[in-house]
Amino acid sequence: MKAVIAMRALAVFAGLALLSALAQNAPRSTSDSIKGHFASINRRVLDMAKDFPADKYNYSLKPEMRSFGAVIVHIASGNVYAAKAGRGENANWDELDPKNYKTKDEVVTLLEKSISDANATLETLPDSSFAKSVEPWLSVTEHSAEHYGLLVAYYRANGLVPPASRPSKR
Repeated sequence: MKAVIAMRALAVFAGLALLSALAQNAPRSTSDSIKGHFASINRRVLDMAKDFPADKYNYSLKPEMRSFGAVIVHIASGNVYAAKAGRGENANWDELDPKNYKTKDEVVTLLEKSISDANATLETLPDSSFAKSVEPWLSVTEHSAEHYGLLVAYYRANGLVPPASRPSKR
């Protein structure tokens, strides 16, 4: 009798372990995937914007390139566009002028607001809307990721290690 009970308990635990493993490996919905990637790249860019030294915000790899701060403003422009287009507004990518954001604090505040506004719009969209189109979210996420790579180069050229490349403090 004890053996039967032990076998049943083992079967229940094995079943629970299998369900748990399946749940962890289950494919995410398109909506969850888009939201997750959008949040991830914005979190990494925001970490950089907050971390990069204020006295280096005007640094650029070459004179004809955007400065670090101007790249952050450009990324924020993409988020502003995504929020408007995601709400169904007839939106163009209206580039924000980095000259209007003179300090690191102003640039960080702009980026935080653009992320907040875009995420608020993204959260209002029903999952079914992503079956029709993943735009503008996919394009803006990809765009931000490309500029993230550029920001990594700005870090490295200044002898700095980007936040995501630093050892974890766990």
